[in-house]
Amino acid sequence: MSGPAGLAAGRLTAGWRVPLLFLAAGCLAVSAFRLARKNRPVMEWLAGHISMPFKRAASALVDPLPFSGAEAVCLVLGLGALTFLVRGIWRQARGGGGLAACLLALGALAVWIYAGVCLLWGVHYYTESFEQKAGMGAGGVTLDQLERAALWFRDKVNETAPLVERTEEGNFGYTWQEIFADSPGLYDGVLEEYPFLAGPERRPKPALFSKLMSASNFTGYLFPFLGESTLNVDCPAVFIPVTVAHEFSHQRGVAQEEQANFVGIEACIASGKPAYIYSGYLFGYLHLTNALWEADPQRWAGVEEGLCQEAKLDMALNNAYWAQYQKKVVANTMQGVYENFLYSYDQDLGMRSYGACVDLLAEKYGTETS
Repeated sequence: MSGPAGLAAGRLTAGWRVPLLFLAAGCLAVSAFRLARKNRPVMEWLAGHISMPFKRAASALVDPLPFSGAEAVCLVLGLGALTFLVRGIWRQARGGGGLAACLLALGALAVWIYAGVCLLWGVHYYTESFEQKAGMGAGGVTLDQLERAALWFRDKVNETAPLVERTEEGNFGYTWQEIFADSPGLYDGVLEEYPFLAGPERRPKPALFSKLMSASNFTGYLFPFLGESTLNVDCPAVFIPVTVAHEFSHQRGVAQEEQANFVGIEACIASGKPAYIYSGYLFGYLHLTNALWEADPQRWAGVEEGLCQEAKLDMALNNAYWAQYQKKVVANTMQGVYENFLYSYDQDLGMRSYGACVDLLAEKYGTETS
């Protein structure tokens, strides 16, 4: 073919070639991960030699920033993708073509982003878990264990609730800035029992789009490309300390959400920091009593009636805040997306995995007495 038509075809072929190769390479990378994910030695090597070193180096670079590097990257990338798409639509409307190649390029970019998530986060679902390293989670727990653990946590909540600062109205009296400022050394205490959780200190970052996170029912996340923790600071502050500890556990390689909840609670109650200690006990109590209510409402009532008024107020304010988002379309959509994300890494409990730390708490504290 010669002439203008031949030149146009040549340009079209060239315009498609790079995105197609990019897409094919990304699909191969994802397929390689899917095929190798059940190979423990391979996943351990990738986690220890690529994922963790990369995230620790990247998090060190963005740690001095007063804002979330994750939000900045996502904002720039999103605006760049939108600009690229609008340019492709504009060229197509003017008869220049190329919209299909533009969409192909954006699809290839999405595949490579997912491949990066697999390498920098997904591998940790297939390495030795916290439970295995700690020698826990060998079997189920009894209802008696669950009740004893709930009672023990209730008494600890009652003991620590008067020790935290409170507002004139009796509310939990710490701002997110004060909580963040007190995060250094948060894991020092828990390392005595779980030394494999050692890792470099990083700052938690406040989310600029915290209200959007609330609408999506999220309190925090670890950005795998930077190893940085970003926290929702619009929600009630009482559970922000334990959320910080939860996200810090992800920075230390704890992938499974239910185990990260347990580790976050353990870090808080061993921290020696009043706001964190109380937040950890209250969070543990909340998980245990939710499970106890489903198992035996009568036993739950016996535990709940002994809870101090300060803690009841803190939980009532927290419940009222989240109630306004329970039936939002954004929240339901985002929860569904994240549940499918967990399923894709063989996390069969889906979002219910957030409550599965109950077994670990009952196993450890179900024989305790106050």
